[in-house]
Amino acid sequence: MNDSDDFVVEEPVLPDDDPMRAFVPTAFGKTSREANIAAQIEQSRRAVGNPTAAKVKTETKTKGSQSDSDDDDSFDDSDESDAEDEYPVSHELILKTHDKPITTVSLDPAGSRLATGSLDSTVNLHDFSSMTPTTLRAFRTVDPWETKKAAATTESHPINHVEFHPLSGGVFLCITAHPQAKIMSRDGDIITEFVKGDMYLRDMHNTKGHVGEISTGTWHPTDKNTCVTAGSDSTLRIWDINNKRSQKEVIVFKSKAAGSAGRTRMSAVAWGSQAQGGQNLLVAAAVDGSLVMYGGDGPFTRPAAEVRDAHKADTWTGGIDISADGRMVVTRGGDGFIKLWDTRKFKQPLVTVAHPSTSDRFPMSSIRYSPNSRFILTGSATGDLHILNPGNLKPELVTPVTPGSPLIVAEWHEKLNQVITGSANGETRILYNPDKSSRGALEVMMRAPKKRHIDDNPALTMDQGVGLSGDSIITPGANAGGRAKGGVSASGKSRDPRRPQVPQQTPFMRNQPDEKHIEENIPLSRMLYEDPREALLKYADKAKQDPMFTNAWKDTQPVTQYAEVSDAEEDADQPAKKKAKR
Repeated sequence: MNDSDDFVVEEPVLPDDDPMRAFVPTAFGKTSREANIAAQIEQSRRAVGNPTAAKVKTETKTKGSQSDSDDDDSFDDSDESDAEDEYPVSHELILKTHDKPITTVSLDPAGSRLATGSLDSTVNLHDFSSMTPTTLRAFRTVDPWETKKAAATTESHPINHVEFHPLSGGVFLCITAHPQAKIMSRDGDIITEFVKGDMYLRDMHNTKGHVGEISTGTWHPTDKNTCVTAGSDSTLRIWDINNKRSQKEVIVFKSKAAGSAGRTRMSAVAWGSQAQGGQNLLVAAAVDGSLVMYGGDGPFTRPAAEVRDAHKADTWTGGIDISADGRMVVTRGGDGFIKLWDTRKFKQPLVTVAHPSTSDRFPMSSIRYSPNSRFILTGSATGDLHILNPGNLKPELVTPVTPGSPLIVAEWHEKLNQVITGSANGETRILYNPDKSSRGALEVMMRAPKKRHIDDNPALTMDQGVGLSGDSIITPGANAGGRAKGGVSASGKSRDPRRPQVPQQTPFMRNQPDEKHIEENIPLSRMLYEDPREALLKYADKAKQDPMFTNAWKDTQPVTQYAEVSDAEEDADQPAKKKAKR
């Protein structure tokens, strides 16, 4: 064979319509796979009609009945496209990361991290910057009570509310069906766990924490260190996140309903600020049907306004929100009504509309204002998303999201211009519009799909605690935030495979607090190791320079004079000497 001879490569002869052509390589070497962004976004389009467009079309025909039919059709088509672009609901991204109904969703202010809570007692953290169309999963799953379960207990509580800090986004408030709320970092680590109150005290003003299950809570609109929680012990408690041993303020709501003995369960709370710089508002709802309003900056001794029969008694009012200007309050009650209230005339509702309630199964069903308060969002028992007019509460848009499964929560993020929903089937859906939305779900759909082996199971090859692959190369300190600080699983094995096994905490260790725990949690504990004489002598010079208690009569105070001691008295004070033996 000469060098000038040509090499002939025999190729398999396959018809053009043979499906095997998809598996036959067309070139040698590694081929790069580029993403078809337009096709990926088109696949995420929701195959649902827009009732608002049909409504606009009908109204347009009625007003323009004198014009030609051809002109009407062309005008209505443009209105239909405009109506579809007004709301970011044309496309969707589906996250199936929970096994039970989703009760709460929250996005940080930047829109980069999503937290979802469920009745399966877990909080899932999703990072949009690390997800692709083929890897839609949470980078970390957190059980707020897993550390206590490792200590030979079996505590597990559903997640009632999760809310990122509205100013910084570095922490989020986590409320479970338990008397103790938690402040957790954006990576899922517990920073603060508020104290539990004494259940044997009758006066709720004297307890340092809740004595019953906490229903919900929220952050202060302007103070980054303050939050409020509402519990079943008929109290609202305002906390400083830097002091977990006791709350700042206790608001005890005294119910006037018959047979309540002055107590009821607080079911919802909202804390809003006025855009013009007016007074903040703190509005809460109770199970006895009351709606109460306080000045958000105090004092909290008595409410500024109260409505006793805002909703039907013994029904759960789970949804409440305050408009951006602080003038309107919207509530969704368990009696099947949505009501609009004016804070300046807080006696009767301005508008009342019927809306089927899901509080019998999911009492945490929410209702929220859009970021600019132009719309109101809420779900329904049929799985539809209702976008209401904030003036008359009439539906501007009703679109199915999870047909047949109740839609529990809905949030509209201002920076992303996307709607996040949580349903009873365990699905989190992010609705967006490619032309109106930015980042978030749109950023995920614009990435190339991650190529994985056909037998690769993420549950077996991924470390669910830190979200890393088994064969990944780890740079020291690169993923320090995702590690669990001393966390162990129920079997006692460390959640981080790069750390040694952490021994379980025995009951004897729990009852014997260490020195660090005593210094951090017990006031004035450092005085146990201080000499009292030295502690008093530190203030001797200061007492001479500034006599606080004797300053009033320092000019008339006689000089202390001591008599001279005689030799006989001095000898009497000395101990008797022993006689020398002879």
